[in-house]
Parts: sequence; structure tokens; C-alpha cells
Amino acid sequence: MAALVELEKEKGIKMDIIIEALKIAFVSAYKKNYKVEYDCRADINVKTGEIKLFKVLDEVESEDETAKDSIKKNEVEVTPDNFGRIAAQTAKQVIRQRFKEAEREIMYEEFKDRVGDLVTGIIQQSDTRFTLVDLGKVEALLPPYEQVPRERYRHGERIKCYISDVRKTTKGPQVIVSRTHTGLIRKLFELEVPEIYEGIVEIKSVAREAGYRTKIAVSSNEKNVDPVGACVGPKGSRVKMVVEELGGEKIDIIEYSDDIVTFIKNSLSPARVLKVLTDEDKKFALIIVSSDQLSLAIGREGQNARLAAKLTGWKVDIKSKKQFEEELDEAREERLKSKGEDIGVNQ
Repeated sequence: MAALVELEKEKGIKMDIIIEALKIAFVSAYKKNYKVEYDCRADINVKTGEIKLFKVLDEVESEDETAKDSIKKNEVEVTPDNFGRIAAQTAKQVIRQRFKEAEREIMYEEFKDRVGDLVTGIIQQSDTRFTLVDLGKVEALLPPYEQVPRERYRHGERIKCYISDVRKTTKGPQVIVSRTHTGLIRKLFELEVPEIYEGIVEIKSVAREAGYRTKIAVSSNEKNVDPVGACVGPKGSRVKMVVEELGGEKIDIIEYSDDIVTFIKNSLSPARVLKVLTDEDKKFALIIVSSDQLSLAIGREGQNARLAAKLTGWKVDIKSKKQFEEELDEAREERLKSKGEDIGVNQ
């Protein structure tokens, strides 16, 4: 009992939980070792540590004719003489098991609150199915769907990851980390840009195609602080650190605006936009650019347009000025033609 008190202090497992677990285990060990099937229970004296086993009996008591069918529960002690040795082995197993469970629970409680954190780990194992990352107290899983297509994860390499999920399993917490999550971008900039960490500069939205390109929209909560400049850093030093961590992924930092037209124009950087026509109800924007800016605005395989749409939350369609004017002329001709036909029908 003194040992259990000490273990309660050291490991933080409540004694009554251990005692209840021991009672169940003693009954199980007794039934297994002595090949009995009857109902029994264990009793532990919390002062002396003495263990007793009782067989539970159902007896019919016939005090008078009206109570013949009443059943009274009685018990008889069945503690074997050499049960101490079996009890000691059983107690050892139960306590070990409880420690494992308690440690897993403590670990889960610690990591479940860390979803959204940036962590640095060491790559332990990597194959086509999964990659294991050692975070010190626990091994995290970097599954294929959280891996950047162009990245290679080498054993012993240090890597920064974003904790995207923590799951409770019978073997303890399963920590899922990500290299593709937009949260990784936010945390890396927070690490490199003091103004973001202090809340002076705010990342409003992030659009990412992991391994290729990212766009972030930033704003400042202080008039005299340039949010884009703060993120780029002196001679590009701050953004360079993030790019290096991401293995050369391109990053566009643009200024956020509450005015959607300005925001959409900025989101298509580095392309220059001539005009933006918006439909508020459908959250749709038609973007007009000069012919020499069209391929830049759309981007390789439509990437720049896709990221701009993700960043702003608006659907976008990009046309050259020439294309737009030709379509306008066609629409005008169509209307005139339609009008002429209507006049002819009325006459």
C-alpha cells in the first residue's frame, strides 16, 4: 500500500483507480489459475493491503411460507493459501498496464492541445506508405497526402512540420503532421517576421499549391508599418528563410484590401490588371489585362488565376483587352440584329 501511495505521487494515477483495476485482475487470475467458473469478488484492505477472495452465493431463505421465493445474497471466503504469489504477479502486470495507459492519456492530453503548432522533428523512417518524424516524446506520422510532391525525406534530416491532427488510439496518441497545410506557411512567417508574431502585421489569407507556389495576403494594424515590406525583410532576408525551408517554393506576398476590386488586382501579382468587373451576388470577377500580360495573369497551367481565386474567395475569369472588346462588339451586333428582327416582326 505504501508503494501504491508513492506511485500515485510519482505517476499521478489515482490509487482508487489502481485498486479497482487490481480487484478485477485478482478475480480473473483466481478463476484462471484455480479453474473456477462461479461468481466471485476480491476485497483489498486499504490499510493493511490484505487481499481476500469471496465466492458469491445465491441462497433461498425460508423463514415463512410467504417469503419462500425471496433470494438473499451471501458470500463465503475462498482465498487460497498460496494466492499471494499469484496476486503479486497479477498486481505487477496491472500496475504496468495502468502506467502505460496513464502515460498515453497524459501524452494525448498534451498533444491534442498542440494542433496548429509548428514543430521540428527528425526523420526516422521514410517509404512509399508513410514517413515517421521523431518529435522527442512521440513519433509523428507524415502521411503521403500531407507530403509535398517534390520533397524527399531522408533519414536523420531535421524538418519543420505543422501538427494537423491528433488521434486517440489504444497505443497512445497518433500525431499527424503536415508539410502541405497552409498553416505551415502562417507559422513559418510568424517565426521569421516579428511584426506578425506581435500582431502588428496580420496574414489575412493564404492560397497554396504545395511545392510550387504560395500567395499570402497581409495587412497592417499600424499606419506606419508596410505589411509587405515587413514580410519580405531587409534585402528579402525574411521571405528567403521561408522559401529555403519550403525547398524553393515561390511565394507572392500581396497587400490585402477590404475593397474587393483592389484585392483582386493585387492577388494577380505580378501581372498588371487594367480593369475588374464584379458580380457581388455570384462572387464572380471578370479581369481585363493587356495582351502582353495575359499569360502572366493566368500563369503556368492556370496556376496564378487559381491561386488568386483561392486567396480572394471569388471566381475569376481573365481576358485580354482585345478579346474583351471583340466580345463586346459581337454582343452589340447581336443585340442590334435582334432589335432589327423584332422591328420587322412588329411591322
